[in-house]
Amino acid sequence: MIEIDKRKSPGCVAVHLLNWLIMKVVLISNTAWSIVNFRGSLIGAMRNKGYDVIAVSPNDEYSSKIVDSGACFISIPMDNKGLNPFKDFLLFLRYFSIFVQEKPMAFLGFTVKPNVYGGLAARILSIPSINNVAGLGTVFIRENWVTRVVEMLYKVGMARSFKVFFQNVDDCDLFVERCIVQREISEILPGSGVDTVKFVPHSTTIRTGDSFRFLLFARLLWDKGVGEYIEAARRILKENNNVVFQILGFLDAKNPTAISREQIKEWNEEGVIQYLGSTADVRPIIAQSDCVVLPSYYREGTPRSLLEAASMGKPIITTDATGCRDVVDNGINGYICKPRDAEDLMMKMEKMLSLTSDQRIEMGLKGRKKMIEQYDERIVINKYLDALDKVKEMRSAQRIQ
Repeated sequence: MIEIDKRKSPGCVAVHLLNWLIMKVVLISNTAWSIVNFRGSLIGAMRNKGYDVIAVSPNDEYSSKIVDSGACFISIPMDNKGLNPFKDFLLFLRYFSIFVQEKPMAFLGFTVKPNVYGGLAARILSIPSINNVAGLGTVFIRENWVTRVVEMLYKVGMARSFKVFFQNVDDCDLFVERCIVQREISEILPGSGVDTVKFVPHSTTIRTGDSFRFLLFARLLWDKGVGEYIEAARRILKENNNVVFQILGFLDAKNPTAISREQIKEWNEEGVIQYLGSTADVRPIIAQSDCVVLPSYYREGTPRSLLEAASMGKPIITTDATGCRDVVDNGINGYICKPRDAEDLMMKMEKMLSLTSDQRIEMGLKGRKKMIEQYDERIVINKYLDALDKVKEMRSAQRIQ
């Protein structure tokens, strides 16, 4: 039994005849949360261009927001992190069933399993795939037999893709060098982009308290450099008690490198950090910070947290690591430190503390300018719309023939 739960918004198009006339797109990710937070503007842009959008993911508390956006939502179960071949085969069958039922013009894949198994199902049914490789994560940091398996799956799932978007040059080069995808179908995006209208500097925000605030917000994984952040904080607090180190983010218990709730509680009780929990709107917390830090050595695509912070005019500190280094012009809109090096991170944080308020404001404004010119989400959306236009032209030509 293939479980499919489909929910339609009033804006969805129900079609039984002449289905090929509808510009229907199926978009698949591993969570409804990621669709709403990272693809919401893309869905809106596609609908404005006349596309009928169907979003597919496991059900979570954000599913209703997808329906509210005017897209259809199909809920399916998915084991995001597991490598159980039986469960993955069922996932492939679910994708295949959805494609057979919906007959989309194109498939948009995000995250590993949708790219792999959705890509394979689309390939069998001759549906053009547009894939997005949003960072390679832990698997490509500690290369082992799992890495080889994932490489093989990527190759099978994306061998015939119409377009593969990467969020940084390093990941693109790696996939091309290992013959996972062809250079001709590969293109670089500026991450998932950032809404520079939504994430703006808050010049009128009233800062509460006199302490300097560093903020790390991300999924709470060791690979995000949280341990280095804690160690750097301890060292600085020995000499300077007028600094606050905050952490914001949800605890991803399913990830093998997740930080436990008990560990966060221990750090919080020690007084080395303030844990702020998680939130649906990070803007007020970013506005109250003085500098955003992400010392990640995870194989990031392009960290959304850095883009949002820079767009709000905050100086940032991050590592010289894939996906992170591109966001910072060292010494211009922030500082770059060595990965896995708490000492170097501490030095960069102390360097930030030594700046005057005006110097930090200037850094933040330069970061804001960089986001507008290089990372605005409209750049990403336009690349997707352009790719879909090309798919539409190709499929129209095929029908004529």
